Amino acid sequence: GPGATNMLTGAAAATINRVPVLLLPGDVFASRHVDPVLQQLEYPLAPDVTVNDCFRPVSRFWDRINRPEQLMASLPQALRVLTSPGETGAVTLCLPQDVQSEAFDYPEELFHRRVWFIPRALPDAALLDRAATQIRAAKRPLIVAGGGVIYSEASDALRAFVHATGIPVAETFAGKGSLAYNDPHHLGAMGATGTEGANALSAEADVVIGIGTRYSDFTTASKTAFQHPDVAFININVAEFDAHKQSALPLTGDARATLEALTDRLAGYRVGSDYRDRVTAYGRSWDDKVTAAYMPEDKGRLSQAEVIGMVNTFSAPQDVVVCAAGSMPGDLHKLWRTRSPKGFHLEYGYSCMGYEIAGGLGVKMADPGREVYVMVGDGSYLMMSSEIVTSIQEDVKLTIILINNHGFASIGGLSKSLGTEGFGTQYRARDEGSGLLDGAVLPVDLARNAESLGADVIRAHNAASLSAALQQARTGSKTTVIYVESVPERKLAGYGHAWWEVPIAAVSETPAVREAYEQTQRQKTKQRHHL
Repeated sequence: GPGATNMLTGAAAATINRVPVLLLPGDVFASRHVDPVLQQLEYPLAPDVTVNDCFRPVSRFWDRINRPEQLMASLPQALRVLTSPGETGAVTLCLPQDVQSEAFDYPEELFHRRVWFIPRALPDAALLDRAATQIRAAKRPLIVAGGGVIYSEASDALRAFVHATGIPVAETFAGKGSLAYNDPHHLGAMGATGTEGANALSAEADVVIGIGTRYSDFTTASKTAFQHPDVAFININVAEFDAHKQSALPLTGDARATLEALTDRLAGYRVGSDYRDRVTAYGRSWDDKVTAAYMPEDKGRLSQAEVIGMVNTFSAPQDVVVCAAGSMPGDLHKLWRTRSPKGFHLEYGYSCMGYEIAGGLGVKMADPGREVYVMVGDGSYLMMSSEIVTSIQEDVKLTIILINNHGFASIGGLSKSLGTEGFGTQYRARDEGSGLLDGAVLPVDLARNAESLGADVIRAHNAASLSAALQQARTGSKTTVIYVESVPERKLAGYGHAWWEVPIAAVSETPAVREAYEQTQRQKTKQRHHL
């Protein structure tokens, strides 16, 4: 049927994260003999427009197959996009209901097996030479490693490059795991949820080498991260659109191949020893902070950071943590000690609430040999937990760490930080007297809900019981939900000293909002366009 808009969010998430996915939504009758059909939203001004046209802006290729023979022209284009590292994303082929059932005598060649080779393109040699010259002249260069490092399987090439040159590496959400957490050149998370070292050195960097990053506002601290007056950018990216961002010298090509070419051109170059010493000191300092955050403060309920620490410590290097939305991504970005390039799977392009369990299912199907730890908050769990049933049905085992802080902590905390009060962000009933959502605590039992969907459920109340639960889940054979009630008041302190711009009302009667607005205006003076 034509009511396919429930796939729009998935299409957008795929496209923004550069993940190839083929979507085949149903559409209205091409013949229009039955009009309107069930689920058809009529557009009086143009009968050829349907809700499937909503897929156009979130797809990298879109077509409506009104005749069976059109597939012969459309399918090769669809596969071209799906196998293109620079163009890939959601591909949508809309299939009208009546056309779906038609027969057509296709040529046999259409069904022959074919192999699509994915090239590792290199940038222009002259641009590579210019980039090498620019890097050699730099005093404080910095690498921003994005998801393109992971997609290109360029982690080994990156490690060889930084060990040869001494250039430090800061990671985006998607790029986390590009370099092992204990590498001496590793500064950790970058930007609004970043570490002190990564953000301090980004402010001083005279040359920024972006590898496979699209420079989102979290990475650039809303355009305030790079403060050197003469900072220059060199972008290695398979997508030309991203390679040109920040007015960079664009090295449009594959990350691994380009890094290998640059390593050869930079033979003999190495950053100064003072700079290397600062990088090492920042790395050690941050590792000490992570160790402290991982240590339980008492024998009672755990904080979110302490739960993350216990899962991280228990997991094996080849295991995968999956997350997407809420307050957890920021903590994971700073705290998770990634040991494998594919050990950290965070959907933060779209930051899609509800992605976690469904995404974990996909990760486990892609590599059944890895243990998959889905870390999800109560808010995202309420958005979509239905794929627990699918994991049981398909015998795909997940370990789901469900952390309940009794509300929408991320948006509530953000609201309070901007001078407001976090409206409706806790699970409380509406008070009849005040009319506000500050009444009795709602009788929500997410552990029993997960149990009703077929999962094994273990309630963990403290560090000892969580440790036992993790061991039990690892040896189990089916999806297990470990339910932990965290202490929302014990939040991870912000170490990054970076800003994130959120619009604040210019006029307000609330003093705290006025103060937040003034702070924002002061921060905006630091924003740079890098033209």
